Amino acid sequence: MSTDGHYDLIIIGTGAGGGTLAHRLAQSGKNILILERGPFLPREKENWDVKTVFNSDRYHHPEVWYDRDGNPLHPGMSYFVGGNTKVYGAALFRLREKDFEAFEHRDGLSPAWPLKYTDFEPYYQQAEQLYQVHGSTGEDPTEPFRTAAYPYPAVSHEPRIAEIAELLKAKGLHPYHTPVGIRLNEAQRYLSECLRCNTCDGFPCLVHAKADAEVSAVRPVLGQSHVTLLTEAKVLKLHTSPSGGEIASVEVELRDPASGALHRQRFSGDLVALACGAVNSSVLLLRSANDQHPRGLANGSDLVGRHFMKHVLGSVIGVSRKPNPTQFQKTLSINDFYWGEAGYHYPLGQIQTLGKVSKEALEGNASAYAPLTPEEVASHSIDWWLTVEDLPDPDNRVRIEGERIILDYRENNTEPYDRLEQRWIEILQSIECGQQIMPNCSYFVGAGRTYTGRLPLDGVGHQVGTCRFGENPATSVLDLNCRTHEINNLYVTDGSFFCSSGAVNPTLTIIANALRVGDHLLERLR
Repeated sequence: MSTDGHYDLIIIGTGAGGGTLAHRLAQSGKNILILERGPFLPREKENWDVKTVFNSDRYHHPEVWYDRDGNPLHPGMSYFVGGNTKVYGAALFRLREKDFEAFEHRDGLSPAWPLKYTDFEPYYQQAEQLYQVHGSTGEDPTEPFRTAAYPYPAVSHEPRIAEIAELLKAKGLHPYHTPVGIRLNEAQRYLSECLRCNTCDGFPCLVHAKADAEVSAVRPVLGQSHVTLLTEAKVLKLHTSPSGGEIASVEVELRDPASGALHRQRFSGDLVALACGAVNSSVLLLRSANDQHPRGLANGSDLVGRHFMKHVLGSVIGVSRKPNPTQFQKTLSINDFYWGEAGYHYPLGQIQTLGKVSKEALEGNASAYAPLTPEEVASHSIDWWLTVEDLPDPDNRVRIEGERIILDYRENNTEPYDRLEQRWIEILQSIECGQQIMPNCSYFVGAGRTYTGRLPLDGVGHQVGTCRFGENPATSVLDLNCRTHEINNLYVTDGSFFCSSGAVNPTLTIIANALRVGDHLLERLR
């Protein structure tokens, strides 16, 4: 194993946390090494092929994890430059102000964060600018305060979705335009990178018009001579100094581009930032255990891997008699039940439209839609995504057993999900958009129910919480700047730092936090 190459900063991972951090720190002029375990995602016609995207592992790693009972899981992680943002739906929400405060839920307390919304607000603004978020200020009554409007106008509803929005308003609800990160210019469509197609949510973007971490953050800095990106570079272990107080080297498995042979190499850096995702970052810390850190790096509190959260998630397809020819459907959200409803004071969650399902996506589970055909469902459906907060439980954790990654997780807060789902089905039926209700089996198979589907444990796209931040080393892994309490030059900048999950997609908060930590590191690198 060779040992060479010293950098001012090493960033491990190129997704929302790592890619954004690299973009922020490139301005420092310091020598930066970015390590990504995967390659660039290939641009090819298959990017927009439904069966390739949803029925193969072409854009997802085929690795197997395990649940608490030893059953295999297929998490569908995307290991490419840009990480999971390469296939995300680009819905980029801010957490609500009260999400940063302690709040009682049906199954327990969602804890307060050590920093508040006001600390993140300027970075949310910067994140929305960097990732070209389109939205409309003032439509959502739960919207937190903003120091400026969205940097780009809301993505317009197509006619059928606009009609649904009006029907929901007539019911006293407050539908609003989903904040979406896409490179769209509706005023001058001939200048628009985005085609407003039906292959966005869950697909890689063939024309690089999705505001993912590769396109928005990594590619813009690659031309700088002090920034080095190594792809197909899987980090195996972090090695500490003899005292255990610093990361001395990063051990990497590299693939030779000519021969394809694997070899190991070590790199060193004054600072190291870990951004592999909440699961893989905690796994790397645990696998890097040594004499100074026998339970894993930064794990004197025994909290690395604990408090794993992924949201309680599900999908509802509402089939109506009226056709729905919408192409880009992911434009409408509803937060009226975010904090509960009359007669139920516990929070429920958030509802948003999914990308439009297609006949090809549904054909793999045609029996689930009988007596309708997949074509009839796809042409008449409106497709919804439900998000409910799951609570940070120390017994819900990421563990390792040898080479196995184990998600030791038991879902909580399911009653609010069931209540929100039933409430939404009733509303869909009341506006004649629920003549038939069914699960979206192109994302997942319904959990033994005939009319709905809840995302199983395999669905970890919203993973957060495994290295929570705080001021007390006994109750947190990271300090307020997301530096590990125990290792002076090691930071974690993905979703691991979350103290609670809220009930909206976590990506924008991960991006905002990476910008915030980036400002701290700019000062430290001077």
